[in-house]
Amino acid sequence: MKKSISISPVYEEIINFLARGTTPQSLIKFQVSETVKERVAELIFREKNDSLSENEKSELDHYLLIEHLLRLAKARAYDFIEQET
Repeated sequence: MKKSISISPVYEEIINFLARGTTPQSLIKFQVSETVKERVAELIFREKNDSLSENEKSELDHYLLIEHLLRLAKARAYDFIEQET
């Protein structure tokens, strides 16, 4: 039975990607949707030009942490590909 929980779109996309299974090649190619990219850009713009609510600041911090983890994982995926050749 599928349970419904409320999570942000970026988490949903990454969870679905991981649940489907991955390879180093598919990890390198993975990108979040345009919707998520637009949301992050909006939060960054507003952080620089206005002020973010505490919840929005937390959301942006989560996005940036996820981006950092994905970059590290992609770099490691390149290492695995090189080891295979």
